[in-house]
Amino acid sequence: MTGLGAVTPIGADAQSTWRAAVAGESGIDFISSFDASEFPVRIAAEVKDFDPTQVASPKDARRLDRNVLLSLGAAREAVDDARLDGAYSPDRIGILFGTAIGGFIGIMEQAEILRERGPDRVAPTFLPNVLVDTASGQLAISLGFRGPNYAPISACATGSTAVGEAAELIKRGDADAVLAGGAEACLHPLVLAGFCAMRGLVAEDEHPPRASRPFDATRAGFVMGEGACVLVLEELEAAERRGATVYAEILGYGMSNDAHHLAQPDPASVGVAEMMRHALRRADVEPERVGYINAHGTATPLGDAAETRAIKEVFGDHAYRLAVSSTKSVTGHCFGAAGAIEAMMCVRAVRDGVLPPTMNYVHPDPECDLDYVPNEARRAQVDVALSNAMGLGGHNGCVLVGRVA
Repeated sequence: MTGLGAVTPIGADAQSTWRAAVAGESGIDFISSFDASEFPVRIAAEVKDFDPTQVASPKDARRLDRNVLLSLGAAREAVDDARLDGAYSPDRIGILFGTAIGGFIGIMEQAEILRERGPDRVAPTFLPNVLVDTASGQLAISLGFRGPNYAPISACATGSTAVGEAAELIKRGDADAVLAGGAEACLHPLVLAGFCAMRGLVAEDEHPPRASRPFDATRAGFVMGEGACVLVLEELEAAERRGATVYAEILGYGMSNDAHHLAQPDPASVGVAEMMRHALRRADVEPERVGYINAHGTATPLGDAAETRAIKEVFGDHAYRLAVSSTKSVTGHCFGAAGAIEAMMCVRAVRDGVLPPTMNYVHPDPECDLDYVPNEARRAQVDVALSNAMGLGGHNGCVLVGRVA
């Protein structure tokens, strides 16, 4: 990995996002983008002070869906960080970039226009701008990269899938460099209402930053978030030859499916355990080498317990010696962007020797009895870190990241 870019609820770029995660600074607050006063849940993790005209023309800033604009912000930063322009032929630079929900805000805006003003007023650019692959296509158009390009979709594991598949693309020789990641911008009354109906969200009316409590005994659900994250991957020797900054190395990648329920994790955690085993096997890495896991950790009662069981199943006694934390305690759950954001957290953890904390961890849960790096960041040299992601539909994906000496 030679370039990082992010636009998140806790930072306008990758560096400020990492700094805030380490400091435990929360991006969770009362919703400001629409009136949520009639909803049982009125909080979310919104991207604040984002100016789309800084990443797109005024025309595109008005026309493109918010998830695409956030994607452009993260991608431009990552390309600049990697000094990628001119490094390779544009035909050899690919883009694997997905989203869980896609251009939902654009869909609802045009649905309102249809209802109020009739079919003749629906924008001719409507459909091309709201597809789940619009962001990956627009990144190619804006950046001029003509290599392999597609949008992996695996719900909340989308970002992990994109990063893992990007590494495979390079291994196969199909690209010299790949922009990989995910985005989400679905903070809309209908989506909020849907998650409220599922009873998956936590309500917090007094102090929103306390809402997301991964692995804590009082955890009561997740917080909706939005954002985008892009990581630039290259073949290691080529990156070193051109003098690029190498943040970390992708060692392995694992996928599985629970095959259990569209919304609830398998209580036996078989799929999540197999996902992690798959990554370790492909990387030929012994479990004892893993020092840190950035957990999926959404703060749902069932999900956190299932992930903890899976970690203990895979790592045995070593599970009690490694560190586990959930940065969703400050970013909320950014859905299609989450896996990429959290892979970036692992990259910075192994590079900087700092483990970001799980904030709001106060009440231990007997079912969740690992070291969750509670409330304060920790200095620790970690050679191998694992980023976990679990999504609706039972989709699981993880990325194994290694320190480069």
